[in-house]
Amino acid sequence: MSSGPSLMRRPLYSKSNVELVNGLHANFALHQNHVSPSAKPGEAYKEWTEQDGDTLYIPHLRSQTLSEPREAYDITVKLFYLPGIPASRRCKHTRDAIDIVLKELGVQTIDLLIVSFPGVTFDADDDGEEELSADEDASAISDESQGLDAQVKSWKVLEDYHSRGIISQLGLSEFSSDRLDKFLPEVSVRPTVDQINVKDCCVVPKSLILYAKEKNIELLTHNDCMDILPCGTTRELLSQGDGAKILASTADAPDSEPGLKGNIEPQWVIKYTAVVKDRGVVENKGYYAVAQLGESEDGLSSTAKC
Repeated sequence: MSSGPSLMRRPLYSKSNVELVNGLHANFALHQNHVSPSAKPGEAYKEWTEQDGDTLYIPHLRSQTLSEPREAYDITVKLFYLPGIPASRRCKHTRDAIDIVLKELGVQTIDLLIVSFPGVTFDADDDGEEELSADEDASAISDESQGLDAQVKSWKVLEDYHSRGIISQLGLSEFSSDRLDKFLPEVSVRPTVDQINVKDCCVVPKSLILYAKEKNIELLTHNDCMDILPCGTTRELLSQGDGAKILASTADAPDSEPGLKGNIEPQWVIKYTAVVKDRGVVENKGYYAVAQLGESEDGLSSTAKC
């Protein structure tokens, strides 16, 4: 995130992915500046990315280990499961996301991990009156991704990290008192945080406040958007023109056009923040995003990690 602009204007309480998109774009642009003039069109990205099997790291991996001892920091992570991605993939996605953050920061533990399930929204006016199950936005999510069972199964992976001492606390995003009441009896490790996006910073339903107090759950607010990395945005970031010049402009672009061909499908996004406890200073903050590129002519698919 240090490579991005120092000031990003946006409505104070709007749900936004401006920080993520600007951070990725600025990071790509920074590395593109070092491409040699002799690089062939459509292949210049190979000078600043890293290929590992069928995974392409954009840009190449470079860890930014913390400068002080681990105990000096509060490390918070938020994992976004994305709309349209089958719940069956979440176990692997969770492990990949956590592992890459631990490697990035050079640590072995995370203080708090918050998970964001696709299609789950919070509305202060509806709390206590819900009849729909979580993940109810069927227009944005496949049937396999919906339902309490899928959420609980995903949570079990996080419980394993908790039992091994890798994650100290677990949290949820956008869960009302009704959702929490259905979720808590199904899990072994209860969330200690519920992060909600409210239209007005002072409007939190009394029912949720009382329920959270009873269950020892801390209520936090955020302004992350629901679909943090749409397919169209991902292609813009990676395509020709103002992008990273890695993908062709469209999935079915002609062979004469530079760039990798195929559909691009974002898989997950993870955000991490390392704060120095005694000074309240954010020393390290960033995102990792993963997208799947559709099958190529030789039957292989590739993964892009940004």
